[in-house]
Amino acid sequence: MSDADRPSVYGMLPAEVDTLVLEAGGERYRADQLLRAVYRDGIRGFEEARQLPAGLRERLAELATVTPAREVRRVVSEDGLTTKLLLAMTDGTLIETVLMQYPAEGGRHPRSTVCVSTQAGCAMGCVFCATGQMGFERNLRAAEIVAQVVTVAGLLRDRGEHVTNVVFMGMGEPLANYAETIRAVRILTDPRAFGLGQRHITISTVGVVRGIDRLAGEGLQVGLAISLHAPNDALRRRLVPTAGPHSVSELMAAARRYFVRTGRRVTFEYALIAGVNDSETTARELARLVRGTGAHVNLIPVNPTAGGFARPARRQVLAFERVLREAGVNCTVRVEKGTEISAACGQLRTDAAAPVVIGEAEARGPASGRGPGARPAGPSRAPSRSR
Repeated sequence: MSDADRPSVYGMLPAEVDTLVLEAGGERYRADQLLRAVYRDGIRGFEEARQLPAGLRERLAELATVTPAREVRRVVSEDGLTTKLLLAMTDGTLIETVLMQYPAEGGRHPRSTVCVSTQAGCAMGCVFCATGQMGFERNLRAAEIVAQVVTVAGLLRDRGEHVTNVVFMGMGEPLANYAETIRAVRILTDPRAFGLGQRHITISTVGVVRGIDRLAGEGLQVGLAISLHAPNDALRRRLVPTAGPHSVSELMAAARRYFVRTGRRVTFEYALIAGVNDSETTARELARLVRGTGAHVNLIPVNPTAGGFARPARRQVLAFERVLREAGVNCTVRVEKGTEISAACGQLRTDAAAPVVIGEAEARGPASGRGPGARPAGPSRAPSRSR
């Protein structure tokens, strides 16, 4: 069986790993040993799973594979708290993954959040998003989504840290790659696999209504973020060309259904673009739309991309926020991380300069979430987080 024909353990649910081990002639408890080796120890091949007998390792390698992503380039922000990775899948497909770290403050525990991609490129075509402008290449498999988290977990393990949150907000539209996205979520949250709590995962969508309704019926407790960006259909279709003629009302209805079925509050993401959707008149229209729904509005001053859109002045952002708050809408202005290394919302794409070799100290990154981080050798125009 060729490498391409063998399934990856990263894409298997624990029950499927049980079947794999039994097929390879091992006992059931060996599956738990294998899963711990993959997700706790970070093995990069069956030969490294020394807990297993040599003969079993050989038979497993004939039936399946472990497919870690290959790091092509790493860029770290000046404060050391954001790391962007350009990763190559086994077929050479390039995608970007971002690690965002938040030190403990205000009584909150420190967080290490992985922003994962679900597609190479994106077909949604949002005019202010670098990923949307690079076009669509292909869907990622669940194993490739999980591999991104495992890669970052290894980076953090070297620092004595661990992944606390995963957000499906990288390259691509997660709900347009529904089956593989949900499989990845189940693997990442299964206690026998990666073991992350469901409430520590958020899935972001630009508005795939059918996908939102399917997600509501999965029995999961993941967060849902909807990229709204406009309070009316005419403006939304200017910004999101793939939006339908009644997308705003349809999304509001889908958000209400999601809340009723899951009990999870929905977040509406709103990219603020100077002179486009940032006026106080638009803010009042948004307030009328969202008020009373219990949803949260996350205001995101647009990040620099090749599209030429500009973020509003700080006073305009605060004026927009004030209108929403005075109307009783729960909202925040997102504190962006990694803008200077093109790792923030809307900036991910893979048409980067040639890969850069990273030195040993640089590759390790900072020992904790404090202090300056390593800079890339050479230009920092980088592999680059979509919504």
